[in-house]
Amino acid sequence: MKNRHLLFFMILFLWVCSGVYVSAQSASSQKDAISNSELLSNVSQEAILARSSADYRVTPGDVYTLTYAAGTTPVTYIVLVDNSYRIRIANLGVVNGAGKTFVQLKNEVENIVANNYPLSGVQLVLSQPAVFRVYVNGEVYTTGEVPAWGLSRLSSLVGGNLTAYSSTRDISVKSSNGQTRAYDLFKAQRYGDISQDPYLRPGDVITINRIKRIVTINGAVERPGAYQLLDGQNLKELIEIYGSGFTPVADKTRLEIVRLTNSADVAGNKIFLTEIDFTNNYILEHYDVIAVPSISQLQPVMFVEGALINGITSDLAGTTRITVQFNNGDTYASLVRRNTNWFTPVSDTQNAYVMRKNERIPINLNPMLYSASYRDDILVQDGDILIVPFRQYFVTVAGSVARPGRYPYIPDRDWEYYIGLAGGFIAERNAFNAINITDIHGKKRKKTDAILPETTITASTNHALYYFNMYSPVIVTVLSIITTFLTIQAVTK
Repeated sequence: MKNRHLLFFMILFLWVCSGVYVSAQSASSQKDAISNSELLSNVSQEAILARSSADYRVTPGDVYTLTYAAGTTPVTYIVLVDNSYRIRIANLGVVNGAGKTFVQLKNEVENIVANNYPLSGVQLVLSQPAVFRVYVNGEVYTTGEVPAWGLSRLSSLVGGNLTAYSSTRDISVKSSNGQTRAYDLFKAQRYGDISQDPYLRPGDVITINRIKRIVTINGAVERPGAYQLLDGQNLKELIEIYGSGFTPVADKTRLEIVRLTNSADVAGNKIFLTEIDFTNNYILEHYDVIAVPSISQLQPVMFVEGALINGITSDLAGTTRITVQFNNGDTYASLVRRNTNWFTPVSDTQNAYVMRKNERIPINLNPMLYSASYRDDILVQDGDILIVPFRQYFVTVAGSVARPGRYPYIPDRDWEYYIGLAGGFIAERNAFNAINITDIHGKKRKKTDAILPETTITASTNHALYYFNMYSPVIVTVLSIITTFLTIQAVTK
């Protein structure tokens, strides 16, 4: 019996111990997970990028972490890189990191440790990449040192510091060993030539030189813009290389240049070139502006005038004139159907006409605009003027005003505007600006309502003095007659 109790207590003791162990292991695992999470959150974006890039080079100031197991003992070393590039690997040796990428250094260090401690689980990790400074001078807004790191390219450091006279075709970088190289950022940006946009290194001195020639090309080329030309490059290179060639609608026979430098006129000279000049690679000057016209500019033109909308608003007080390019064979029906947005509510499209030289040709645009089956044979000719008259509406002002009559309707004007046109109220006849407003259908409207075309505004005759003055002579005469009659009657008695 005693043996059974003893066995029971031993089993209970072992079960409790195992639970404590499992809990401890679980807590330890959670703690490790939290530590790993915190570690990842503390790793900089630069470090992550450098670890994943095959181009990152070992740089003075880098911080590496070396971990491995020496037998059963875990070993962790923090490795710092100084200007000598000599990196001590614990007590196992020294590695020269100069000119090596992180990947190359990692392989070399891990091989050394693995040769001394096989199956040690060795790992070299870049903990923090170095930050250094380079010097920028030349044609820049601000000369001085700027921060960089091992994956900083030339373009990322100079872009925002360039002036209007900075050359992107001639940038020199002098390294710490005294070697100077020239770079062309245009080739890097246009053609993706990364050799022209190098990574920067500690001690680099960047010099931005001034532009030698900059020219502008506009018009019918695929890539219009301002370009810095190299020595020996002229019109042919500008169009074919920088402008990426003519567009299909380019008129190669009428190239134009505005020459601002070395010109006889202070405002610049206009030079006209042909396709032969293009073939002969016409020499360009600094600040030349080249225009490549389009063959569409050679299309015939006609004009449209009158009650039209030109752009966003219409000018109802005057005439709008629009210049229109058309294709040979266009009829007036096809022309106006393409441009229905020309017309306004006051466009008298029924009574339009075409002025062709000294001839006036009546033309009704309504069927062209509103009938899908309508066809016409009135061809548009070069120099035609299509005139669309205003459809004139009026507002009638009557009653006690100085000048009753019919006045041209102007949208968005109130009754006071038309009363003003009629000379205003006659004060002796009208009191309190009393008016009656009726629309074209005879329906009475309020003063606050919008005035519509063919509205009639009648100023009321409602002044008491007016009626008194009108009838007072009659009343006085009648009273005089009555008084005289009564006087005569009284005398005769």
